[in-house]
Amino acid sequence: MNADNRGALARGRVATRLPAQDLDRARRFYSERLGLEPVDERPGGLLYRCGGVDFVLFRSTGASPGTFTQMAWEVDDIETAVRELEQRGVVFEDVDVAGFRTRDGIAEIEGNYPSKGARGERGAWFRDSEGNLLGVGQLVF
Repeated sequence: MNADNRGALARGRVATRLPAQDLDRARRFYSERLGLEPVDERPGGLLYRCGGVDFVLFRSTGASPGTFTQMAWEVDDIETAVRELEQRGVVFEDVDVAGFRTRDGIAEIEGNYPSKGARGERGAWFRDSEGNLLGVGQLVF
């Protein structure tokens, strides 16, 4: 079955929304720590675009529990990405759960994404200024 036969969502684009209790603080974090600038803004929201995909930071009175990855970037070289972000002041999480554990901020995750032809993934996680848990991943072929 192709995407045209599966319905509107299969043909649509995904756009992540991340809550920010302090939008000005979040904007500074995304600019200074991640090197990202909004491509558009409206009262209460900032639109970012990475690799042709959009995500939005929106002013919210609620906060993310930060107990799961809410958004991640897939990169070609995770060591370079982690090193670059650390130089900008990003602090990576130490993870030690069933199935994987970080070493030098990066975890080896066997078996992820066989549908992409990968035998696994390497991942690293950090929190933004609003407590959202974000990730960086690299497929392992």
